[in-house]
Amino acid sequence: MDERQLYAYLLTCWFLLAPVAAAVLLRVNAPYGRHARPGFGPALPARLGWLVMEMPAAVGMPVLFLLGDRRGAGAVALLLLWQVHYVHRALIFPFRMRGGRPMPLAVVLAALVFNVCNVYLNGRWLFALGPPREAAWLLDPRFAVGAGLFLGGLAINLHADTVLLRLRREGETGYRVPQGGLFRFVSCPNYLGEIIEWLGWALASSSLAGLAFALWTAANLVPRARAHHRFYRERLPDYPAHRRALVPFLY
Repeated sequence: MDERQLYAYLLTCWFLLAPVAAAVLLRVNAPYGRHARPGFGPALPARLGWLVMEMPAAVGMPVLFLLGDRRGAGAVALLLLWQVHYVHRALIFPFRMRGGRPMPLAVVLAALVFNVCNVYLNGRWLFALGPPREAAWLLDPRFAVGAGLFLGGLAINLHADTVLLRLRREGETGYRVPQGGLFRFVSCPNYLGEIIEWLGWALASSSLAGLAFALWTAANLVPRARAHHRFYRERLPDYPAHRRALVPFLY
């Protein structure tokens, strides 16, 4: 079996596993953050957990770029979009956290495996197995619209993260009602922004690997948004009744 055959097999499995993951997560909340609970084995400090599980995506994509032979301007632009997200997620966000519950090692390892597979599928296609992305790709409507969605989703995600981080001072515990921005309409604009990001990535890269990543993002974050929304409603008596979980006015 050559690499292209192996790649096609892995990508097919990746698509098939996403709905399975969604079905599981709709029934069982992933046990980290506010949904942390005992019974899932040893745990890591929250900051260390985030570093370990996100670092493969931040490091892996530039490594695959250097190993590949498709390094046109379009490929560089896609690399930069990816790095903007993952450098923040791996190296900035963990150090902005205030406290944070220990993260089960099983969750960290599962996320690490996901990121290794996902960065391979996306990076290897873009920089070695797929069509070259030269400067002309930057003028393609698919890239322009996709990059716009990606950056818009990133802005939503970063703003929502900042609102949440400012709700609690160092050493504080408990939860408050987040306000401002898209929090006026939904409980989890950070997750909405991330879903928009990776839908934009799928379009900007115009790859099946990008589409699979967008599907996986929704499979993970839609159930988590539902769980967060339920958590807020159960714990906070003054939680706004009009808010939806993820999509304004709809869901």
